[in-house]
Amino acid sequence: MHSLSRRLSTEALGTAFLLAGVVGSGIMAQRLAGGNGAIALLANTIATGAVLMCLIAALGPISESGNSLHRGTEAADTPNAGAVAAMAKDGIARSKRPATRPRA
Repeated sequence: MHSLSRRLSTEALGTAFLLAGVVGSGIMAQRLAGGNGAIALLANTIATGAVLMCLIAALGPISESGNSLHRGTEAADTPNAGAVAAMAKDGIARSKRPATRPRA
């Protein structure tokens, strides 16, 4: 496990890069879109998502801030996963039953 100072500095560095990525993608989107708001929003979203994915991949293992992506855990490892799966299965089974009409 990494030291607290290293994790905090990684969080600060990641936050700074994310802020720069969001601001930069906004500027890029406005210049490339030529006044089309929908294209600007799409470009901004894609660029911000790409920056975020790169930061998570690069700094996630050092940060260890509770994110399960870098530990390889899945939702099935949670304590209530069996109960949630059973409820979902029951709900799916109920949705596949033929609908009955109320009697008059």
